[in-house]
Amino acid sequence: MPESPDGRVPGRASGRGFVLTPEEGGRELASSRSSKREEKEPREAAAGKESAAHGARDTVVAPERAADENKALKDRLMRLQADFENFRKRVEREKAEISRRALEGFLLELLTVVDHFELGISAAEQHQVQDSILEGFQRVHQQLMRLLQKYGVRPIESVGRNFDPRVHEAVAHIPSEEHPENVVVAETRRGYTIGDRLLREARVVVSAGAPRPERPQDPGAEE
Repeated sequence: MPESPDGRVPGRASGRGFVLTPEEGGRELASSRSSKREEKEPREAAAGKESAAHGARDTVVAPERAADENKALKDRLMRLQADFENFRKRVEREKAEISRRALEGFLLELLTVVDHFELGISAAEQHQVQDSILEGFQRVHQQLMRLLQKYGVRPIESVGRNFDPRVHEAVAHIPSEEHPENVVVAETRRGYTIGDRLLREARVVVSAGAPRPERPQDPGAEE
């Protein structure tokens, strides 16, 4: 058998160790790779089976989870829609309330002007001023009343009616033989409603009923 350059025989033990020939080294490497492949294949097969089992479980669980998530999203969407609808209605109510208060404030100021015109007409009638002047006052008053009616403002009929604390403010009580007790006999300021609400109460004079007759004095009481 030929010797190697360092004097050792290939494939045999030497003082420094055992040296393989190229053929023996190739066979050893192939055997090592084959052993590793045989060890790896069972592990890969087991891992594949485990992954397949997990996949099967996920396939069963995934639709249920998706259904739950879909239901939760729908519930959340419905709550958001309800909250937005409530917010929209609240804003509309607030806007309507602001507009109503602004309109009523303007109408109350306008009623003061109407009061002055009515006082002027009453004074003109008492002092018998020229008909043209009186007619001018009356026409302006009629225009103001038509404007109030346009916004749903109506006067409260008080004289001859029973006193109603919801729409009347009593400024005086006087005895009256013509009107029963608790009946309105005069107005000092007319009241008005707007729609079905009170805009301004009427200030009225209320009958206290017929005056009571005085008792005759007893002559003996003076003695």
